[in-house]
Amino acid sequence: MLSVISRFILLICLAFLAAYIASSNLGHYYGVAAAISVLAVPLIYSYINLARLRRFTLSDSVESMPLPSGYWEEIFFRLQRLVRNLKQQILSIEKQHNRFIEAFQASPNGIVMLDSEDHIEWCNAIAERFFGLSFKRDALQRINFLIRRPEFIQYLYKRAFEDPLLMERMGPSSNLSLMLQIFPFGDQRHLLLVQDVTDLQKADAMRRDFVANVSHEMRTPITVLMGFLETMQSLDLEKSQQSQYFEMMMSQAQRMKSLVEDLLTLANLEANTLPASLEKINIATLMALLKNDAEALSQGRHAFSFEVLNQSYLLGEEREILSAFGNLVSNAIRYTPDIASIHVTWSVNEHGEGEFSVADTGPGIASEHLSRLTERFYRVDRSRSRDTGGTGLGLAIVKHIANRHQAQLIINSTPGQGSTFTLRFPKERIST
Repeated sequence: MLSVISRFILLICLAFLAAYIASSNLGHYYGVAAAISVLAVPLIYSYINLARLRRFTLSDSVESMPLPSGYWEEIFFRLQRLVRNLKQQILSIEKQHNRFIEAFQASPNGIVMLDSEDHIEWCNAIAERFFGLSFKRDALQRINFLIRRPEFIQYLYKRAFEDPLLMERMGPSSNLSLMLQIFPFGDQRHLLLVQDVTDLQKADAMRRDFVANVSHEMRTPITVLMGFLETMQSLDLEKSQQSQYFEMMMSQAQRMKSLVEDLLTLANLEANTLPASLEKINIATLMALLKNDAEALSQGRHAFSFEVLNQSYLLGEEREILSAFGNLVSNAIRYTPDIASIHVTWSVNEHGEGEFSVADTGPGIASEHLSRLTERFYRVDRSRSRDTGGTGLGLAIVKHIANRHQAQLIINSTPGQGSTFTLRFPKERIST
């Protein structure tokens, strides 16, 4: 195939040949006209193809490209291949860009991209929720105009982004705790990452409260013990007084021992999140143990009723079940006045679920306290709770044991009429 220059030279030669032939036969003017005609044909052909090329460049479809003949065919073919490759590259870049956007949108953290002047270039949906933003509305707005918290404006102004910034009571509901940090990237741009640390802050607050409560609960018996020891060291007491002091010291030591044991039990339960084993537990034997412990703790001050209404076995860890049942019974004894009744039953309901219930005729519990009873060290009446000798961890232990056995702790109480605590076990943990 001849090149474009070769074809052009050939056309010029043909034009001169046509002019020479025409001038020798038809005269000078006719020769010039013949030469122009020879040259006009390829020019017209080129103009037509240029018009086709223009129409093609105005269209969006590569497939609509015309396919002329001659040397224009190669030009159109190369141009078509170039456009197709460019469109494929653009499509690949768009797909990659969309994947990055989808990944940023799927992130649990808020992401805000800022330019060199702190204008919002892009943000994901989590950041919109955290700060009450709308990307369509707030794009290219300065972020300090939208987040007006003084600590954030100061953090942005100082440009000291090595450490994160904690902002509390954020968002539309004003109950979020957010951890923010800005990272430089690209051409003087910044990436603002936002993490919701509300649960971490709550857990940290619970930890501080827990340590404070444990310290407070331990301080009281330790103070009493130290007081008695100092008295016995400094005074010459009679034997009867010494015995009385020793008995009171033993009571305080026992209280500390119970608190430590409950703390260890609770720590073990919280560390072990796996479901409990499926050992067969004889409820009749368990109820006999509970009755003996209850009578020893009550010392004749309460009327008891222990009933096993179904002989089915409970599948679980016997040590944990005994602890949970024992805590419910001992709580009923501690918070039920003398000469009152406590009714303990084991049954299987119509759905095949096992139910262990402890009902008392005590003072009952107001409804505003029911949802918090399983919190560690939560007490309805603090002064009375200490008098009864409880550690404040019993129901928290019951709750964790119930979770390990896929059971529910149901509390029903009416002030002035008494309370009923029920552990309901799924039918999968009941065996004949």
